[in-house]
Amino acid sequence: MKNIVITSLLSLGCLAAQAQNKAKTEDDYYRIITMPIPKTIQMEVGGMAVLPDGRLATSTRRGEVWMIGNPYMKGDGQPTFHRFASGLHEPLGLFYRGKDILLSQRGEVTRLVDTDNDGVADVYDSFARWPLSGNYHQYSYGPIPMPNGEMLVTLNLDWVGRGASQSKWRGWMLKLGEDGSLTPYATGLRSPAGFGSYKGDIFYTENQGDWVGSGRMTHLEKGDFAGNVAGLRWSSEPGSPVKLKPEDIPDTGEPLYDVAKKVPGIKPPAVWFPHTLMGISTSDFKEDTTAGAFGPFQGQLFVGDQGHSKIMRVDMEKVNGVYQGACFPFREGFESGIIRMVWGLDGSMFVGQTSRGWSATGKEDFGIQRLVWTGQMPFEMKSIHSMPDGFEVTFTSPVDKATASKSDSYKVNSFTYKYHHIYGSPIINANELAIKGISVSEDGLRARIVLDPASLRKGYIHEVKAEGVQSKDGLSLLHNFGYYTLNEIAGGAALTASQYTASTKPAMDHSTHTAAASGTKTAETNSAKRVTEMPASWTNGPDQVINIGTVPGLKFDVTEIQVKAGSRIRINLNNNDDMLHNLVITKPGTANAVGEAGLNLGLKGTEMNYVPKSDAVLFHTNIVEPEKSESIYFVAPKTPGTYQYLCTFPGHYTLMQGKLKVVK
Repeated sequence: MKNIVITSLLSLGCLAAQAQNKAKTEDDYYRIITMPIPKTIQMEVGGMAVLPDGRLATSTRRGEVWMIGNPYMKGDGQPTFHRFASGLHEPLGLFYRGKDILLSQRGEVTRLVDTDNDGVADVYDSFARWPLSGNYHQYSYGPIPMPNGEMLVTLNLDWVGRGASQSKWRGWMLKLGEDGSLTPYATGLRSPAGFGSYKGDIFYTENQGDWVGSGRMTHLEKGDFAGNVAGLRWSSEPGSPVKLKPEDIPDTGEPLYDVAKKVPGIKPPAVWFPHTLMGISTSDFKEDTTAGAFGPFQGQLFVGDQGHSKIMRVDMEKVNGVYQGACFPFREGFESGIIRMVWGLDGSMFVGQTSRGWSATGKEDFGIQRLVWTGQMPFEMKSIHSMPDGFEVTFTSPVDKATASKSDSYKVNSFTYKYHHIYGSPIINANELAIKGISVSEDGLRARIVLDPASLRKGYIHEVKAEGVQSKDGLSLLHNFGYYTLNEIAGGAALTASQYTASTKPAMDHSTHTAAASGTKTAETNSAKRVTEMPASWTNGPDQVINIGTVPGLKFDVTEIQVKAGSRIRINLNNNDDMLHNLVITKPGTANAVGEAGLNLGLKGTEMNYVPKSDAVLFHTNIVEPEKSESIYFVAPKTPGTYQYLCTFPGHYTLMQGKLKVVK
C-alpha cells in the first residue's frame, strides 16, 4: 500500500512538472467565450454598446438593432434576444445615450427612440444627413462620443478601382453637433472603421489601400491630412479646415514621413501595423480602462483586425510632443472578422464580428464572443520606449538576467513603405541594426537595447525581437516581437560602455545594402515557375487558355479547371477585387502547407510575392494589384491527378483555393 501511495505521488509530481514545462498559449491567459446566437438572426455586427443594466445592444449590417439580455451567460447560461429596430441601411455604429440611440447608416445618422417603453423603437428620426453616390463602398461609421461631449462620424471612400470621393465629405472625419450639424474636421481617410479618443486626443485606424502602404493608427488634429488624396476634392469647400489641394501631394513613392517633412499638413501615423506581419485590415480600438480587470495592460490600446480575426495591442508615448509607439500581437482565433469591441461591466471584452464581403480567417459569417482574462500573468513585452541610443523593453514579469543580458537574445530591423497612389506597398529600405550591448535593470523588468544612434531612422518601423529572453521562472515570451514606429528620438543621456554588456557579435557593415534593402525586388521575374511571355517554341500558341478572376470574399471566380497532362497552358489572373492577390499552383495536397509557408516569410514576404521556395510550388504569378492582371505560361504536369491552386497572400490561403485536375 505504501509503495502504491509513493508511486501515485511521484506520478502526480511528474504530471505537475509536465504542466509547468508545457508551453503556454494565448488561451491560458485570455479565454474566448462564444455567445450562442439563434439561427434565425444574422448577427453581422456593425455597432455595439453595453447598457447600464448589463444588456448588450448591437446594430447589424442587415439593418437591425438587437437588445441582448444576459450577454455574460450567467445562471442558465442562455442570452436572450429582442429586436429593437429594423429596416436600416447597413448601420456600422451605435451610440446608446439612455433616452435614445444614435447610429450611422449609409446616408445619415438616425435617432431611435422608444417613446412607449415597449422595448421597440417607434421613432426613426433623421438626425444628420449627407449625400450619396450609390457606390457600394460608401460605408458610414459612428457616432463616437468624445470626453468633451462632442461626437464624431467618419465616411468611407467609394471604390472605383481606386479610392474616390464621389459625394461631399467622403474620406473625411466630421464633428457631429447635438443639433445635427456636421463640421469637417480632417481628411485623407480611406476606410476609417476605427476611431475615437485616447488620452483626450483623437485617433483613427486605417487599412492598406491606395496611398496606404500598410495598416496604421494616426493622431488627428483639426485640419490634418492623413494621406489619401481623394478627400481633398472638398478642401476648397466653405468650412474646410484642410488647405491642401490634390495637386499639392507628390506621387513619388518616397516614405510618407519624408513627404510630410516637405508638405506641411500631411500627418504621418503614430503607429504602423506591418501588413500581414501584424494584420491586414485594422478596425475598432479600445483603451484598457478596466483598472486591472483585463490584465497588466491598463492604459494601452487593443486594436481589432477584421481580415485576420485577431486583436493586437498598442502602447504609445509622446516624444517631443509627437505620438509614437509599438504594436504587439495579443489574441488570435476569433470566429469571424472583428469589427467592434466594447468593455463589459465586469472588465471583460465583447467582440462583434462579421465577414460577409470582407472575408476573414475566422470561418464563421458572423458572431459575438467575449474575451476574459484568466487571472494568470502572461510573460510579455509590455512596452517599447524610445531611447537616445536605441530602445528600452519593459516586461510584465522579471526576466532571467542571464538570457536577457545577451545581445544574441535580440534582433532589431528597420523598414518602411512607399507613399504612392498604388494599392499597398512592398517593404522597402529594410536594414538590420547592429546591437552594441544590453543593459538589464536591477529588478529584471527592463532591458535597454543599445544601438548606434546613427542607425536610428525617423519615420521607420523598427522590428524588435527578443526570441532568446526567458522569464525568471524559465518561460519564453508568449509573443517575442513588437513593431515600434519611430517619429522622434527621445532625449536624455546615452549609456556608456561600462553601463551595458557589450555584444560579442562582429559589427555589421551597413555601407552596402541588399536589393531588398533598397526596395528592389530580388525574386526572379521570369523563372521556370513564373514565365510571363509565351515560349518561342509554342509556334501554334497554347493548347488551352484559362481565365481566372477574383471576387469579394476571398474567392476565385473559377474553383475547378481541367487540363490535359503535358499540354501547353496559359492562365490569365484578372484581379477584379479591391485586395492584393496572386495565384500559386501546387502539388496535390500541399496547398495549406504552401499557404502557411507564405504566411511565415516575415519581412521577406513582399520581395518574394509571398511565394515560398518549395518543391511543392509548381507555377505562380506575382502579387497582382486590384484591377490589374498577369498571365503565366507552363506545361501541365505529365502525371494525372488533382493539383491545387491558391492565393498565398497572408490570410487568404485558407479560403482562396481551387482544383486543377490533370487528366490523360
